[in-house]
This record gives sequence, C-alpha cells and structure tokens, in this order.
Amino acid sequence: MTGRTGDTTAAVAPPGTPGTPPGGDRRDLVVLSLEPWDEVWRRNQHLVAGLLAADPGLRVLFVEPPVDHLHDLRRGASPTLGRRLRRLGPDDGAPAGRAWAYRPTKWLPRRLDPSGDGRRARTVARVARRLGMPDPVLWVNDPDGAAVLDTTGWRALYDVTDDWLHAVREPAELERTRAAEALLVERCAEVVVCSPALARAKGADRPVTLLTNAVDVDAYRTPLPRPADLPDGPYAVYVGTMHADRLDVEACLRVATHLRSTGSRLVLVGPALLDPLDLTRLDAAGALVLGPRPAALVPAYLQHAGVLLVPHVVDAFTDSLDPIKLYEYLAVGRPVVATPVAGFRDQPADRVTTASPQNLADAVVRVLAEGRPTGVGPAPADVPRWSDRVREMQAVLSRVRASRPAATPR
Repeated sequence: MTGRTGDTTAAVAPPGTPGTPPGGDRRDLVVLSLEPWDEVWRRNQHLVAGLLAADPGLRVLFVEPPVDHLHDLRRGASPTLGRRLRRLGPDDGAPAGRAWAYRPTKWLPRRLDPSGDGRRARTVARVARRLGMPDPVLWVNDPDGAAVLDTTGWRALYDVTDDWLHAVREPAELERTRAAEALLVERCAEVVVCSPALARAKGADRPVTLLTNAVDVDAYRTPLPRPADLPDGPYAVYVGTMHADRLDVEACLRVATHLRSTGSRLVLVGPALLDPLDLTRLDAAGALVLGPRPAALVPAYLQHAGVLLVPHVVDAFTDSLDPIKLYEYLAVGRPVVATPVAGFRDQPADRVTTASPQNLADAVVRVLAEGRPTGVGPAPADVPRWSDRVREMQAVLSRVRASRPAATPR
C-alpha cells in the first residue's frame, strides 16, 4: 500500500507462520533508530541483535530514519527512496523470521509539510499491526519518534545517545527537538543514557539508567590480515561517521598534511557525511577517505594502524557522547591519539595521548615515529562487552513491559 507521502509497506506473513512463537510467548519491540540497519553496526544493532539471540520469544520491527531526498540533493548525494518492509535474517546478523526493518520517505521539509511526522507515525503503527504487533514496547532512539509515542500510547523507553539540544542547528529545529524530548522524558517509563554527561543532563528531573556502549572484545582481538585497500607504509586511522557535528575537519587537514610530509597517510573509514568541498580538501591534503566498511572488517583497519585517531570537535555536543570507538580502540590495544573529548580524556596516559586540535598533528607524528609493531596489542581488562549491555537492556525492557501504557492512543 502506498500513502500520500510515498511511505510503503509490503505484504508480510501472518503471526502464526513458522519462526513466530505463540502469542503467549511473544515479546514485541518497535525500535525507532537514528541509523539504518546496515553493515556499519552501531549501538542499536549490537543491542537488538544480542536481545534477539538471547530471547527466542522476541520479535523486532526496526524503523530506520526516513530517507530525505531533498537533503541528499542539497549535499550532493544521489536521491534515494524509502525501502519497503524487509525481513532481516542471518546475513543481517538477526535470526530468521523474527526481525524486520522499515524505512519511510520524507518527501518535503517540515515547514511545507507539518503533518508529515504524524503521518509517518501512523504508518509505523500500521506496519506493526500487520506484523501482529498490536501492543509492542516502543524503543525510541530518534527524538522524532515522539510522534509515534504520541500517536500510539505504547509503553516506551527513550534511549538517549546524543544531546541534540547542544548540536548546531537552526533555532526552529532546536525548539522542535526540545519539545519532542520533553514529551519523551515525561511519558516514557524508562530513560536510558549512554554517558555520565547525559545522565547528569537528563537525570536532573527524573531517574535515568546509565548504559554505556561496549565492544565485541573477541572480534577485535582476533588477528586479521591487512586490508588490501590500505596504502603502503604506516598510517593513522579514524574509524567512525564523518559528520561536521563530530569530526574536526581542520584538525584532520593538519594531520593529513603533516603525515604526508613524513611518508605516512591519514586514513578515514566510515560513512562520509561531510560537505563535498571538505572531502575535496581532505583528498588534496593527502587523506584517504575509504568510506564505510562492513563491521566484521573494521578490526583489521585498526590492528594494522600505527595510530588510532580521534580528531573530534571539542564542544558541549561531543561532551555528551560515549564513543563506541573508545572501546573498539582499547580492545585492539594500539596507540591512541585524541582530542580531549569525553571518554578519551579520562583514560590514563599509557592508553591515550590527548592533544588540542591545534597540536593533534604533532602528537600523531610523534607517536607514529615511535614505530611500535602493528597487530593486536595489550588491552585493559576492564573493557565492557556488548553481552553485558544486552543483559542490562533486558532488565530495562522487563520494567517497561510491566509499566502502564504511556497514554491513550490518538
């Protein structure tokens, strides 16, 4: 069925099909994610995949952020449409028959289509009903998911991974985010935060649960061959989403220029969401932007690096983060050089070298010149594992299921 906005759904098998537990043993979860379910795994995928593996009665509808083709055009990317409801399976890291992903399309800016959020929220509710999920638990990671909570009244948790109130945005967008977050904090049975800074900010007026990020330690400590697309010789690598909210482009340019003068390279691995001009400048400075790589291959890029780099902007927004790369970098045990951002600045000097954005390049060159052998190095014993976080999230979800509905559905 296609609605006026182009949101689409595909026919799905009824709840009684193979792979679906009987209704009495079934636990349904709708996740409103800030990222799509793809090969670049983030917090949501690690947790949801772990929950599915641990609970054979769990079924999940994973709602990806809407495709915004006008925004794509503005940043020079090819426009794409939302994807029909699709089954997730073992190739996606999920058990067969118990997980689906859906991505709607945002056709117009909110100022031209103010009812778009509500319309997409009703579509999410319809998709859930078609999957036989009349009363799921709602897991909100994207603050825009407040519209789904307001529409459905489902029992809900708000998983806060970024303090968007400190992001650089237009005043109207910040005000909209502030209103959405106020609704979520008021009506959700549980609020989960990923960092101590978020615990202080969001826990001022209500209880919150601190559930930091983690890493699959075994995957990152299993030696892997050097990826063929890496440059010859030593390199420093940054693994993560390249976005102006986080990445200090000017610091990266200085690092790339300094490394090129020593015969080394800066390598950037991850989704490249920067302005095309910034990507051109990085290329001219000698940086190698590889783009996203499947999660299973990421440890190899870290294991063979001379330096693991964190060239993040230092501001209130990044101070709210709990970077997954902190745990990935620590698990690999390679030298780390970072700007003084949350998580990294608290590590002892034998684990992380911190430097200001202006002095970052000198620090990288200095550490790289030490010539430490590549490969898996010593890792601290206290690196948290995703399996620990899955157990903690199971407890949160149990409390949400036992709570009262958030509100009367609209």
